[in-house]
Formats: sequence, C-alpha cells, structure tokens
Amino acid sequence: MERRQFLKIAGVGTGGLLLPLQGIQVSAEQLLNEGMHTSDKRQLADVVLNTARKAGASYADVRIGRYLNQYVLTRETNVENIINTESLGAGIRVIASGTWGFAATNDLTSDGVARAARQAVAVAVANARYQTEPVHLAPVKGVGEVSWQTPIQQNALEVPISEKVDYLMAVNNSALKAGASYIRSSLYLVNEQKYFASSDGSYIDQDIHRLWAPMQVTAVDKKSGAFKTRNGLSDPVGRGYEYLAGHEKDKIRGQTTLYKTSYDMAEDAVLAAEQAQAKLSAKSIEPGKYDLVLEPSHLCLTIHESVGHPLELDRVLGYEANYAGTSFATLDKWRSGKFQYGSDKVTLFADKVQPGSLGAVAYDDEGVKTKRWNLVKDGILVNYQATRDQVHRIDQKESHGCSYGDSWSSVQFQRMPNVSLAPGEKKYAAKDMIRDVEKGIYIVGRGSFSIDQQRYNFQFGGQLFYEINNGEIVGQVEDVAYQSNTQEFWNACSAICDSRDYRLGGTFFDGKGQPSQVSAVSHGCSTTRFDKVNVINTKRKIA
Repeated sequence: MERRQFLKIAGVGTGGLLLPLQGIQVSAEQLLNEGMHTSDKRQLADVVLNTARKAGASYADVRIGRYLNQYVLTRETNVENIINTESLGAGIRVIASGTWGFAATNDLTSDGVARAARQAVAVAVANARYQTEPVHLAPVKGVGEVSWQTPIQQNALEVPISEKVDYLMAVNNSALKAGASYIRSSLYLVNEQKYFASSDGSYIDQDIHRLWAPMQVTAVDKKSGAFKTRNGLSDPVGRGYEYLAGHEKDKIRGQTTLYKTSYDMAEDAVLAAEQAQAKLSAKSIEPGKYDLVLEPSHLCLTIHESVGHPLELDRVLGYEANYAGTSFATLDKWRSGKFQYGSDKVTLFADKVQPGSLGAVAYDDEGVKTKRWNLVKDGILVNYQATRDQVHRIDQKESHGCSYGDSWSSVQFQRMPNVSLAPGEKKYAAKDMIRDVEKGIYIVGRGSFSIDQQRYNFQFGGQLFYEINNGEIVGQVEDVAYQSNTQEFWNACSAICDSRDYRLGGTFFDGKGQPSQVSAVSHGCSTTRFDKVNVINTKRKIA
C-alpha cells in the first residue's frame, strides 16, 4: 500500500484507522512508520497458508513486504529533488492442479489476505488447462522461524535529510573548486523488510539494506565547446551509511582507482574533475590489438553482461526470448562437459552470500538457503543459475537459491545472483600486471556497451583509459572501446591479480521479465588481463 493511499484511507491526521489483523488492532500510522510486528505477520501468513490449502493448493507461499526507498538528487549548488516512497502489502503464490497461480493485495487484514489466497488458487486452476507438464519443485526443508539482517552499522534512511544534503553539497563544491563545469550527485537508499512463509514450514524475516552514491562530473572547454564527463567510481553496496564515512584508496602508479572498504565521495569528485579535464586534451587511441588490463570497476559490467545474463537458465530455455533474448550457452554445450567458456585461469562463481554485496541474503524469495556455486570452473562451463522449478531441467535436485521479486506485488522468479570472477591464487598485484604488458590499455570504470540478444558479440567502453607501453603507463587516452565475443574474450584471459585486489562492483537496476522487474546485483573480481583484444576508435567523425 502506497503512503499516499494509506494516508487518504486512514485519515492519519485525525487519529487514524484501526485495521484488524486476526484480532489485533494496528493503526495505519504505525504500519507506515514502524512496519508490522513479526507476530502479526506470522498470523497473517497462517491465514494465507490455511486458506490456500483448503481451496485446493498443494503448495503455497506468501511474502509480506515493506519497501522503503529514498533518493536525494543534487546538481551543482542546488537540490533537484528528494523522493521518498513506501509500499506495504502481500504477494501470494500457490500451486494448484499442477500449475502456478499468483495474487497480491494491500489489504492486510485476515479477510483481505484470505481473499487473495483464494484468488491465487483460482488463477492456478484456470491456467492449468493450458499447461502440459505439472510444476516440478525441488524439495526444501522448512526452517521454522528465523531472521536475518544486512550487517549495517548505521541505517542510511535514519540519517537526517539535512546531513545527506550537506554531504552532497560538499561533494559538489569539491568538484567545482577542482575545475568541474557541472556536477550531479545523488544518494540512492533502499530498505526491504520481507517476511516469507511457506507450506514447507518456513517463517523467514529479513531486513535488507542497499546504498549507492552515483555522480557525474563534466568539464567544458569554453573555447571549443568540447566537453568530457567522468562518472563516479563508487560501488553500489549492501551496506549502511558507514560506507560513506571514510575511505581507503588504492593507487597504481599514482592513479587513484577505487575505494575498497568505504568511499570518500568528495575526494572522488576532485579526481573526477581533474580527470575529466585531462580527457579534453588526451590523445585519441590508435585502433588495433591491445592487451587489456581491466580494473574491477570496469570488469564488473563485462561480467554482468557476458556471464551473468547468458547463464540464467530461463534465458537458456527460451523463457526470456521475447523481452531480453536467449543465450549462446545452450544446454548441449553444458552437457558435453567440455565447453571452453574461458581460459584455464577463469573460474566464475555465483552466490548470494558475499558480505557487503547487493545480493546478499540468508534466504531467497522461495525460502531457499543461499549459497555459492561455480558456473565456470577452470574455463569449463559447469552450471547455470536456477530456481526450485527449474533445476530438474539440468538434472539437479536442489535449488540454487536465486529467486527474487522486486515488490510484494510482483511474482518472484529467477534473478541473477552475485556473479564473480575468482581471484588468482598466486601473489600478483596490478602494478606487476602492468609491468608485464608491452602494448596495452588500462581501463577504469564502466561506460557504454552493446551486446547481442544471445550475449555473445559485444562492445564495451569505460570511464578512464591509460596507455601502457613497455610496462609503463605513459598517458591518458580517449575514444576507446573493445570488441570481442564472449568465448573469445574469456579465453583471452591470461592473468588475474590475487585476492588483495578483489573488489565488488555491480548494478542497482538490472531489468528483466514481463512485466519488467528490477533487481540489484554485485560482481566481484580482481584486476585482470586479456591478451590481444580488438580496440576501436569511437571518436565521431564530422563530414
């Protein structure tokens, strides 16, 4: 239930409306300001499960969710917008007549959720006439009552708006003093309070927090009118406001790259202003074959597009073909046990457990305990990402725990977990990697990209590019993009830095499905080298 609707219905300003929750009186104002007590959620969940069973469901689950979002948007010396959203309701999923049914409601009364449960069963029964094969669920053992929370030190949503605005104004002033012509800076803050219950016997309460601090800095050459931008290098994280409290920087040959455990946005804004100005005078790249040294803030996007998406089993099976395409990594390649996805240096793994990652939870939205598993091992394709009703298609008996719905009103389905590149085992730093390159380009930050519907042929840009000549960074260059295909690219991987260099990047808004849903997902890696990759010049030529 949206806050505006709740206030309109409840008349909070004149005392509020009391909503009966299985005999308990809870005010609308309390629900919006505090959420629901766990005991109330448990009672509502039992109403759903009992009603669904009586209506003919062989399986049922319910997600009672409260979703809080805050966006603080600024430009130069002004606050452009402050957006707060809050939503509360329940999504109910059942299997009846061997078929899925789903219904959602913002009427969090015993009558309201019971009505939605019966509707979900009716939807399943109606759909059954069109389904040729019954839903096959991998077993899950109920865990009883458990709870989990993102391990944060400071809830970002509880920090006063004035403090967040002052923080962003200091960031903007730092960039402007350093020579930036324009700057946009923002804070994106998310809290998902999710309660999951199922007929398997699980009652799971989770409190999930995410934060992102994006910015874009622009430098303009007033004489020519030319301009260049450099986006911020923050990681979107599954952490609290403490991520912005301090910083630990990593330097390579004098170039500050990324922040490991926390992020100093003002310092990055100064660097962004200086580097954007340097981009204005940087030489344009000569096309050709180069060894690429890809920093984690850049490689995370390439992992997302060329590994994360093509190894989603629903894409492989063709379920996403109409909206987002399919995958080159077909089942026959996996079944062969010999498909060389990358070089023997490459081990790519999926998980929803890495601390600080966007995807980290204890249980997914099907009540499955989360874990880590390999997708590519020593270069060979060994697995996919799958949910309870998919794993039998790849001869497995246990869900991977990667189901997610972006709202109580959205049906949960297979979403990309964190997908990461394992670091190298031998001690090897980025400076050592650069020293080993004769002709190459060091790339920092994610830029524009293009990839085909099978996630095979692609082109990637970046934020910052440095030319490497005989083991030395010799200057900043511009107009760089590299082209390859997924298999060729990952087989060109020749070296990976060790775990000291491992960092998480990721995306806050990954779209999938019809109707479209978004999810947040991290990708970890260390600085990595790819040999003899085709680099093109992207400078627009004016006739």
